[in-house]
Amino acid sequence: MSTPGTEHEVREENPENPENPVTEHRLHPVTPLRRAWAPVAVIFGWAMHDPDGAQRQLSRLTTTTLLIGLAVFVPAAALYGFLTWWFTHFAVTGAELRIRTGLVFRRTAHIRLERIQAVDVTQPLLARVAGVAKLRLDVIGTDKKDELAYLGEAHARALRAELLARAAGFEPERAREVGEAPVRQLLHVPAGVLAVSVVLSGATWGTLLAAVVVPPVLWFATHSVWTVVATALPLLGAAGASSVGRFVGEYDWTVGESPDGLRIDHGLLDRAHETVPPGRVQTVRIVEPLLWRGRGWVRVELDVAGSSNSLLVPVAPRAVAEGVIERVLPGVTVPRSPARPPRRAGWCVPFWWRGYGLAVTDSVFVARHGLLRRSLALVPHAKVQSVRLAQGPWERHKGLANVHVDTGANKTVTARLRDADEASRLLADQADRSRTGRREALPDRWMA
Repeated sequence: MSTPGTEHEVREENPENPENPVTEHRLHPVTPLRRAWAPVAVIFGWAMHDPDGAQRQLSRLTTTTLLIGLAVFVPAAALYGFLTWWFTHFAVTGAELRIRTGLVFRRTAHIRLERIQAVDVTQPLLARVAGVAKLRLDVIGTDKKDELAYLGEAHARALRAELLARAAGFEPERAREVGEAPVRQLLHVPAGVLAVSVVLSGATWGTLLAAVVVPPVLWFATHSVWTVVATALPLLGAAGASSVGRFVGEYDWTVGESPDGLRIDHGLLDRAHETVPPGRVQTVRIVEPLLWRGRGWVRVELDVAGSSNSLLVPVAPRAVAEGVIERVLPGVTVPRSPARPPRRAGWCVPFWWRGYGLAVTDSVFVARHGLLRRSLALVPHAKVQSVRLAQGPWERHKGLANVHVDTGANKTVTARLRDADEASRLLADQADRSRTGRREALPDRWMA
């Protein structure tokens, strides 16, 4: 699994099988350049945390002292980057991926192959120029992703294919032969459609309005330049992230189907190749912003247990989006008209109660909320971890209750302001449906 001229191999004895030593690999030789920036980041962080102190320290430095400091600091940072690269190894054994890191304090991560649920390949802009990639692993039971940064692009893709094959149960020799699983494209978002969807997004206009209105108001109220700058910069950053940042990140969004799950490729500057593992999706949300409804567009978001992947479709016609959802939740039909709460719910939440809704099918629990920005959440019965009924004092007075459904992704979907008798029946019935769903659910196995 090593690419000649890029990664280096180190052989060590395998205590489980002395006749078959483990082959350890180092990362790509450009990795020290990335690691060398760590001391620079520490100094920059200190300067941002205490700008006055940093300015005082810099004002005391003479030109000679500054040059001597740079002459010492630059080689030291380069040496740090080289040593951290030299002491980082990884190896794929019979049962685990082993990652050894640490210059002073050694750390060894033992990642069981059968617990790997997704392997993503990401390429920041400079990494694309250098022909390298970062491998990020979603592992069941961990919140933080382990990563290998950086590998040669071809090596990263080959290692990703091997890990997914091993996670699917293939033997080591067979896993290397399987290679990259074939992909059938399901969806591609045109750049023009994405741009229009960003322009029609309420979040974009809200942050831009705040960035334009708030700084002048603060100036007239305080006449403090620093107050205006400290407020305007985060607002401008938020406006950029919700408009330009979103377009750049979701550019060329492609969803494909493969034996190891749904593949998602996207990004204009930084490219990301992600996987939505089958059977790990806990909730699917169909979001309809107000200005999208005339065009029939929706956005599809996900809650995936143990994964940070949260977006499936950035924008698409509803019929196309529902076709992609069916690949995630086979056999599920999206309800068209969830039942509203009784009219007396208006005493608890005036006007907005009309945006609430509930539907239960043989496969999913469905709850809707929102009038301006509608959101329809679908939870497969097999993914429900617990069901709760809650009533405030005013809701008890009006004979209403909320039913909360908790999923394995530590998220909650709520059917709000239902009739109290209906909510009690729903509580008992949903517990039965969840038990039956877990008993009948297919195993979360790839490449089956």
